[in-house]
Amino acid sequence: MADKNAKYDQNIDGQFYVDDQCIACDACVFEAPGFFVMNDDDGHAYVAKQPSNEAELEKCITAKDACPVEAIGNDG
Repeated sequence: MADKNAKYDQNIDGQFYVDDQCIACDACVFEAPGFFVMNDDDGHAYVAKQPSNEAELEKCITAKDACPVEAIGNDG
């Protein structure tokens, strides 16, 4: 389970975030491009955009569910 105390500073404020358990597998980026972005320099994903409607929320939830190490948190 993601830890809000270990989330990356690059995450934009809002309900979704990526923490330091991320293994840079690209699952979230594939499921919700634009919302989740890969930091290739540091080897982890982060949230670049928060959902603003139901369809976008569903994409982010699908991305969270696809994370193999549960590095995505949802405080919504």
